[in-house]
Amino acid sequence: MHVERANRILKALDRLDARQMLITDPMSILYLTDIYVQPFERFFGLLLRSDGNHILFLNRLFFVPQDVGIEKVWYSDTDPVEDIVAKYLDHSSPLAVDKDLTARHLLPLMEKKAAAAFINGSPAVDYTRGIKDAEEQKKMIAASEINDAAMAQFKTLIHDGVTEAEAAGKMLEIYRSLGAEGFSFSPLVAFGANAADPHHEPDDTVVKPGDCVLFDVGCIKDGYCSDMTRTFYFKEVSEHCKEIYHIVRRANEAAEALIRPGVRLCDIDAAARDLITKEGYGPQFNHRLGHFIGLKEHEYGDVSSGFDWPVQPGMIFSIEPGIYLTGDTGVRIEDLVLVTEDGVKILNRYPHELEIIG
Repeated sequence: MHVERANRILKALDRLDARQMLITDPMSILYLTDIYVQPFERFFGLLLRSDGNHILFLNRLFFVPQDVGIEKVWYSDTDPVEDIVAKYLDHSSPLAVDKDLTARHLLPLMEKKAAAAFINGSPAVDYTRGIKDAEEQKKMIAASEINDAAMAQFKTLIHDGVTEAEAAGKMLEIYRSLGAEGFSFSPLVAFGANAADPHHEPDDTVVKPGDCVLFDVGCIKDGYCSDMTRTFYFKEVSEHCKEIYHIVRRANEAAEALIRPGVRLCDIDAAARDLITKEGYGPQFNHRLGHFIGLKEHEYGDVSSGFDWPVQPGMIFSIEPGIYLTGDTGVRIEDLVLVTEDGVKILNRYPHELEIIG
């Protein structure tokens, strides 16, 4: 049990006037206990209590180590699991629940009046997970180092006659040779006009001279995710594409230069967005500037106009401006960044310079 992480969540719950919380998101339970279970339709929950006597609820089908540092309560498929959970709740106090607790379990607990009130405790967990401790930072730095090394190899996959799908199909082997456990998400490989779709899936498109070659890729190392994007050009590049590329690069670097404790996420987004808009491509930058990342590729928190959080040391998120011209081309440059005590550490070191490959 990661006691310090649990205490940070409980401290955040104090502001919600809650002294107990039922967590059912498997990734959040992993974050707190180092135990991962995919429960499917069965109940899997961690009860955090202010007295430190935390409870892990487990179906007998699940396998976990003998000693997990907290009390385990087992149940079978035919047991009334909500009755079992209710026995461990303080019925006179509010219960915080997370956004993953399904109605099939939440409604019976409410009907039983298992707590004085039910409140959304997800912000306490999400915000805590958004600030990485030293152990997490080390793992995420290592994952991004692998991603940098992999990118240097990915560009060698591009040659005359190759398709997007063929290039993508060779990436897992490269990641594993560098020590990664697997993908953090399915790799995006896009040639030419396909790069104008920010979520394009690799297909049978064959690369041709003058095409942009966009790689949006990530791996997992020691359970933590990496994510980066680089855009190359095959054999040659037009002046038009050079212009688009350099605007996106300037937007990326302007946003990264602004990052330091206290600066708001929305203002970081604006630094990149305003630059792209001034150059006449505002509508073609059609997504948020970045997202938080950790045990999952996308975690709660956006670098966007919708989040006015002042950034804090330990936060890790992406900076990924892009310009997407339908039927023509697309460019995105993405790094992961770590907010430090006095500024920012860019986790991806692969260069931003325009590069012609092949």
